[in-house]
Amino acid sequence: MRIADFPVPTTPAARGALELAQQYQSTAMTSHALRSWLWAEAFARVDGVSEIDHELLYVAAVLHDIGTVTEFDNHTISYEHAGGHVGVALTAGAGWDEARRTRVLEVIVRHNWPRVDSAMDAEGYLLEIATGLDISGARPDAVPESFRREVLTAYPRGALAAEFGACVIEQAARKPETAARRLLDGGIITKLAENPLERLM
Repeated sequence: MRIADFPVPTTPAARGALELAQQYQSTAMTSHALRSWLWAEAFARVDGVSEIDHELLYVAAVLHDIGTVTEFDNHTISYEHAGGHVGVALTAGAGWDEARRTRVLEVIVRHNWPRVDSAMDAEGYLLEIATGLDISGARPDAVPESFRREVLTAYPRGALAAEFGACVIEQAARKPETAARRLLDGGIITKLAENPLERLM
């Protein structure tokens, strides 16, 4: 398994998602988004998940934390809902129909669910377990170590633990009814620091 096995979509929506992420997010957060996409594609192969909308998965992965940045933060809804609506707006401009635009919102929102049923939402399942690996260190050995090292070399973790940890603390304080509070109460700060991916760098 190599990065080259997973071609980056070259559609307007995919290019726009990456440009938004790079313009508004830090390098560490954008690298997290791109690693999450690669982990999701790898888990699809490992878990035998087929019939995937690869463009949708890429756009959702790249934008899944865009709702944490000041320009897109929303004081009344969770950062994953805010980011999902950014995805809806982007893909509307790219010509996606309403049903597919709604899927971007669903996948981004569901990445923060405790668990997603792959039979209900393949892309949501893949992004949830992918971000689970990159943030909490879940299922690290399911993906070959050589691939993990290649991905971490291409997209280093940098200050992700500090940046994302601070973001979750801030979101949980302002919006205690959202998933950020559950993540914080679930020990995400410790999980970020102890993520086995940190030791592969």
